[in-house]
Amino acid sequence: MNLKDIISIDTEVLGGQTVFKGTRVPVETLFDHLEAGVTIDDFLDDFPSVTKEQAIALLDYANKLLNTKNLDQLYAAVA
Repeated sequence: MNLKDIISIDTEVLGGQTVFKGTRVPVETLFDHLEAGVTIDDFLDDFPSVTKEQAIALLDYANKLLNTKNLDQLYAAVA
């Protein structure tokens, strides 16, 4: 799944927050729920407009990004 199929950023939606595409659910909400110990299935129950495929694909992208061999480039991009 392409990243553009998973998330979107639009200044007209929640002030430009990164959201799951086709929803008004901020991506940050998934990470907040997981940090609080909420399962992905419970998150999806709370936010039915997000598909399981979107949630899993986003976590896969995050995993790949944080495990890149070019971590210095990641640091530079977010600094």
